[in-house]
Amino acid sequence: MSKKYDVCIVGSGAGAGPVIYELSKAGFKVAVLEKGPWYRTKDLTKDEITAVRRSVYTPNLEDEPQVLEEQTEDGNWEAESTFSSGNDFWNGSCVGGSSNFMSGYFFRMKPNDFQLHSKYGEIDGANIVDWPISYEDMEPWYTKVEEVVGISGNAKAHRFKEPRSTENFPYPPLVENIISEHLDKASERLGYEMIPTPRAILSQPRERRNACYYSNYCGSYGCSSDAKGSARVALVREALLSGNCTVIPNAKVFHLETDGNKKIVKANYYDAAGTRQSIEAGTFIVAAQAVETSRLLLMSKNKEFPNGLANNQGQVGKNLLFSAGGVGGGYLYARDFDKKTFEEFMRPGVFVNRSIHHFYEYEDEKSGKRIKGGAIDFLFEHANSMTRAIKQKWDNRDHLLYGTTYKKHLSSYFKDLRKIKFEVFADWTPTDQCYIQLDPKVKDKWGDPVARIRTGYHPHDIEVGRYLAKKGEAVLKQLGAKDIAWSVSGDPPSNLQAGGCRFGTDPKNSVLDPNCKAHEVKNLYVTDGSFMPTGGSVTYTWTIYANAFRVAAHLLEVLKRGN
Repeated sequence: MSKKYDVCIVGSGAGAGPVIYELSKAGFKVAVLEKGPWYRTKDLTKDEITAVRRSVYTPNLEDEPQVLEEQTEDGNWEAESTFSSGNDFWNGSCVGGSSNFMSGYFFRMKPNDFQLHSKYGEIDGANIVDWPISYEDMEPWYTKVEEVVGISGNAKAHRFKEPRSTENFPYPPLVENIISEHLDKASERLGYEMIPTPRAILSQPRERRNACYYSNYCGSYGCSSDAKGSARVALVREALLSGNCTVIPNAKVFHLETDGNKKIVKANYYDAAGTRQSIEAGTFIVAAQAVETSRLLLMSKNKEFPNGLANNQGQVGKNLLFSAGGVGGGYLYARDFDKKTFEEFMRPGVFVNRSIHHFYEYEDEKSGKRIKGGAIDFLFEHANSMTRAIKQKWDNRDHLLYGTTYKKHLSSYFKDLRKIKFEVFADWTPTDQCYIQLDPKVKDKWGDPVARIRTGYHPHDIEVGRYLAKKGEAVLKQLGAKDIAWSVSGDPPSNLQAGGCRFGTDPKNSVLDPNCKAHEVKNLYVTDGSFMPTGGSVTYTWTIYANAFRVAAHLLEVLKRGN
């Protein structure tokens, strides 16, 4: 016998957390079905074998593969299971989702991000549309995330600074390495505006959460102090205190069942033992991250929806987004700086927290046309000593090093230099060649078809990425870095995914309405990054959080009316 709730939410990450938080605190009975396990703070470790070498926080690829379709040089598409390739495309699969393991680089999208089509026009071969809401509609919810989730930083003025309803962030900036001052001066000499990077990491303690203690093991690792603003700590844990929230981990939802009147009545799932269970509710929210959200809707076929739930117009899974751009880096050698300065560069733990948004829009030199640009974030090489050491196994002629030679090489790498990096973020242009469907052959351990992900990109993204990378290279040169290299490609980063269920006003070309309710289903909402028609040129998490708070406010009105 299934138990009935007011709301059933599939997923527990950034897209689910705000809805869980708001509805539970308002007195509604909320059931959360999370496919992964429930790790508490005490379970999270800085052990590199656990977090990086063994992928403990993501599914076993033999049990839960995905299939990636990539384009070959001759223009054909080749598909391969991630179990065969070892190319793990999963993110954090646990209560709180991948927000547990984010680095917490938080920037708002800017007003022009909401109007990509009207501001910059058509791009041949692209499916660019404006958002059905504006930056002004989202601004109060960005502000709410700052307070509830907790963001530390300094809202410095610059040419593309987003309008704010508050003067500054609620928490002061995190402690920075002296390299930040050097980056400021280097960019100033070039005429570029360098700005502080806000982080979803507490610089000061608050109730039930400690401040950052500067291990600098943020990306790929869970936070041992609860300073990081994960959905698990900042939202789900608070919702549980209301007594209205029930979290069911290890619950893999495989079908959303409708009643013949375009209304979901039940979420069917496998529990930890593999037994089929179900949850009944009045309202259903799916927030399983973009790929898995589309997969679940496509699997939820019936007579009403023969092509998948909310997919009678064939839009589910289309216009998938990642983040375009690339990475670069160079080396700060001890020999090039005075002893005191280099010792400060080597200071562990503290942050760089510097970004350039100076080129968020720029003029194309050939056409004179205004181009949507992007962001450049600066950071040190990750503190992982194991992965850094493994990368040093070969010399510059690709000869394997070992024994005394390898020891000396490692000693020099860890003592005589420090790598400074930059990451480029640009819009991933939506096209017909980036989408999700169900694989006809490969199945997971429950016997369900896995997601087949086509990862086609638009050449425009490469052009913008290269433009930005050259600016990042110029800054590193001014900084005094040597041996600088960068790469920009169309390879999608799996941790930054959105789209697949874009929102809009026309059901013919969108899955969701402006409040993220499915056009075709009376009581279905999607609140992860799937709703995004375009992704902007910053990481998605803050916008996903903000939109989920916006949708939660709408849901509260709907639920209080009883419809």
